[in-house]
Amino acid sequence: MILGEGGEKMSKSRGNVVNPNDIVAQYGADTLRLYIMFIGDFEQAAVWSDNAVKGCKRFLDKVWNLAEGCSDSLEQTQANAAGLHKCIKKVADDIESMKFNTAIAAMMTLVGEFQKNGCSKGDMKALLVLLSPFAPHIAEELWEMLGFAGEGFACQQPWPAYDESKTVASQITLAVQVGGKLRGNITVAADADNDTIVHAALADEKVRRFTDGMALVKSIVVPGRLVNLIVKPQ
Repeated sequence: MILGEGGEKMSKSRGNVVNPNDIVAQYGADTLRLYIMFIGDFEQAAVWSDNAVKGCKRFLDKVWNLAEGCSDSLEQTQANAAGLHKCIKKVADDIESMKFNTAIAAMMTLVGEFQKNGCSKGDMKALLVLLSPFAPHIAEELWEMLGFAGEGFACQQPWPAYDESKTVASQITLAVQVGGKLRGNITVAADADNDTIVHAALADEKVRRFTDGMALVKSIVVPGRLVNLIVKPQ
């Protein structure tokens, strides 16, 4: 059940009924469709939010802008590989278990990565197939705009395959603290051991400003998050 903005059951007497036709007229059918699936767990009541509807419209606008600005390459971008394969797996699993809200959240995260790294037609092709069950109109429009109409409709495509080995990022970024204060960030291999991480942190130019002339007393590595260097004057 979808409740009114105050958390009460929708009714004409309370004046909190949302007319779906009004949302379609203002934001489009795909925004309404996407938001109804994004609003919360399919098996639980959820509270309607006009601001969250606008958030779904902004997400679809981002997808459109990415399609207009993507490169012509049909290859998937290396920088997006981990995020894309992780998203394919997540969306497939979530559709199967009717967790539509978390599937959409995964696509929102992927779009953020595309914005950060840039994307290709190959990246967008996979994203549009994932998006098609949730926002079919924009998916088909962009599918044709990017030149894939000769392959049939986006909704007719085989589900993108994912490579399990590519669902894990090959590199990670860690925050570097010196004496508990943030001093920089380093990028290391995802499987780097603690000694390698500490050496990379000590070699970072920004971090060296706070460690030059100091003796390393202790290092604390929090896997996947940060490394803290404890130093003292020599």
